Amino acid sequence: MTAKITSFPDAAGVGGSKPAAETIAGYDRLAGEIFQHLRELSADGPGVTRPSYGDAEEKALHYIAGLAEAEGLSVRWDEAANLVVTLDGQHAGRPAVAVGSHLDSVPIGGNFDGAAGVVAGLISLIHMKRSGLVPPRTVRLYGFRGEESAWFGACYIGSRALFGELTAEDLKSRHRQTGDALESYMAKAGAEVAAIASGRKFVRAEDIAGFIELHIEQGPVLIDRKLPVGIVTGIRGNIRHQTVVCRGEAGHSGAVPRWLRHDAVMAVSDLLVRLDEHWRVLLERGIDLVITSGIVTTDPAHHALSIIPGEVKFSLEIRSQSTDTLETFYGLMQAECRAVSAARGVTFDFDRRVNAPPGRIDGAWVNRLEELAEERSIACCRLPSGAGHDAAVMANAGIPIAMIFVRNEHGSHNPHESMAIGDFMKGVDLLYHALTKPVL
Repeated sequence: MTAKITSFPDAAGVGGSKPAAETIAGYDRLAGEIFQHLRELSADGPGVTRPSYGDAEEKALHYIAGLAEAEGLSVRWDEAANLVVTLDGQHAGRPAVAVGSHLDSVPIGGNFDGAAGVVAGLISLIHMKRSGLVPPRTVRLYGFRGEESAWFGACYIGSRALFGELTAEDLKSRHRQTGDALESYMAKAGAEVAAIASGRKFVRAEDIAGFIELHIEQGPVLIDRKLPVGIVTGIRGNIRHQTVVCRGEAGHSGAVPRWLRHDAVMAVSDLLVRLDEHWRVLLERGIDLVITSGIVTTDPAHHALSIIPGEVKFSLEIRSQSTDTLETFYGLMQAECRAVSAARGVTFDFDRRVNAPPGRIDGAWVNRLEELAEERSIACCRLPSGAGHDAAVMANAGIPIAMIFVRNEHGSHNPHESMAIGDFMKGVDLLYHALTKPVL
């Protein structure tokens, strides 16, 4: 794909003087043009839609690959069809430092979620290449595929595939719109599906000295604190059920008294209120936890104003930075389901449980990022990540990880994500210096 870039800063920099390798200034306009072109490649009404292992994600990755190739950077596609851009370091035999994020999005999502990390890594590598700087360690930029769970139910598909973590059930997961299996989409993109299905590991943890992911903050902390950048202290894992079915008994709304009802809506409401109260108590004890039921629905073919609902489908998600907390609350949830079932004469049927373990941030990398932020006069703070990221896969594979958050208004997974390029460039500056002065 031909790159639509008109303002690549050249080696002469602004005003004709060659910039020092120590500064990343002058790339703000380039960043804006890259984001704009990514938006044009995947525009969908007010937002963007880049389905995992779909055509729009493919176009976005090839666009980034074309920019990298034009700058003389090494480009390849790995066994899971992820994009890998490489700049060799001073010592080829030493473990590399990796950086990156994803380019897929939720339906009608925002343009910066995931993409910011890929663009930040690309700009950092371009500046090193143009400045003639050879980093202490080889730097590897990943454009991961399939990070979002919105399309197949499974998340972190491209990164998990590299460590042999995709299961047969994952590969058989069905696309939310077409119903086709994930494995067919991966094969079309060029992934080595048979090898992935066998559980083969394509990346060794010992070959990566560290992984840094820049990402927009998906909550309001940096906005509230009026800070451009945050340094992440931990990544929440999750336990999810895409569909839980509560089955009761339909009946006439006027003819069945309360004590003989098996109302599925009341039962689900009862369950969620109980879970919310447990959540409140645990938060008061300082325990990290969030729970969400983002889908609650009765069957439109059967529901009506005058019918006691006999069936409700809902989703359930539990998130925490602690695996023990996740498992404990999951057990508590099951106990409450049994209690509600007994009290209201209903049953709860769960689909496949999907797990994503928490990601532990490396303390040495956190300290390095804070030191660099102070050196660069970049105002920042520490904060946890409520959302999951590919970085968590790296952490659970045994790779030291770090994350940089960039201030962003209006949350994420919606068309209204609003990241100022000035804030983004502060994040890029911090990332660039972490890559050129890594934890050794």
